Amino acid sequence: MASLDISSVLQGGYQHPVSRSWQGRRQLTKSMFMYPLFITDDPDASVLIPSLPGQRRWGVNKLVAFLEPLVKKGLSSVILFGVPLSCTKVGINRISNNLLVSELGYNLQDGRGGPADDVDGPVIQAIKIIIARFPNLYIACDVCLCEYTDHGHCGILNQDGTINTEPSVERIAEVAVNYAKAGAHCIAPSDMMDGRIKAIKRGLIDAGYGNKVTLMSYSAKFASSLYGPFRDAAGSAPSFGDRKCYQLPPTAKGLARRAILRDVAEGADIIMVKPALPYLDIIADAAELASDHPLACYQVSGEFAMIHAGAAAGVYELRNMAFESVESMVRAGATLILTYFTPEFLDWLS
Repeated sequence: MASLDISSVLQGGYQHPVSRSWQGRRQLTKSMFMYPLFITDDPDASVLIPSLPGQRRWGVNKLVAFLEPLVKKGLSSVILFGVPLSCTKVGINRISNNLLVSELGYNLQDGRGGPADDVDGPVIQAIKIIIARFPNLYIACDVCLCEYTDHGHCGILNQDGTINTEPSVERIAEVAVNYAKAGAHCIAPSDMMDGRIKAIKRGLIDAGYGNKVTLMSYSAKFASSLYGPFRDAAGSAPSFGDRKCYQLPPTAKGLARRAILRDVAEGADIIMVKPALPYLDIIADAAELASDHPLACYQVSGEFAMIHAGAAAGVYELRNMAFESVESMVRAGATLILTYFTPEFLDWLS
């Protein structure tokens, strides 16, 4: 030790659990976690999702009983994803004008995602139920068309199967405004259509919600292999092709930076990076480029499933790896984490 320079001795600064906790610039808190919920048409559904350990599709009649203990533990925010039941699950009463119609009485899917903002659909019904029972629970709504289109893409298509951007943006903005009217506190467009942030912001302002509803943009959403379990959960896999023409290429650091700057300029209140762990450099870039904005990241279904798989294989202890993963996101600059581990963190951080 005598041969060491004074500045070389670091371990004295983190030899105790308390002093170790001081080494991070930001500490994890319960309010940093937003819980994704899959809400389906069957009001009494409680269906396990095999590829997402411990996660379920919920019907609106089951939400209060599920959420109540989580809210008591400190759950502060959720994000809702609508999951229309497929025709193979509920049966078709009729096929009219190419619209699938469920036994529940409203359209399941069409070419423009018409059911996304159906007042009798799962998302709007869930918003109303949650507000009535948990008035302090913050509600974000994912805004996309893929779950509600008969082709599974995130926008309206041209005849050649490519995205028709202008009507797609108009429709996405319409859905966003209708979620705001239903009572959502936050609108989170995940479609990656060019110009949709400006259109949604304009729509919210014109409808009187510009000062009342947060706009959280999936600004840097990459065309990742890690979305598989989510597509299983939401039934949102495209019926043909892929989404590589509108989601960002995994190598596209410059495009991600440009998208972040664009969405800040178009009026986004929160910037999001998705997925999280393979894109920590993009989270760090977002923290630099949008330094005055809250920064969200989405620990996506594949990340969650991999952590569970590694723990099941004995590679590591689940809790330790869950903490390590989200702490890396906070270290990179995230202030909000969307993760399926949220219920566990409510216990772990108590």
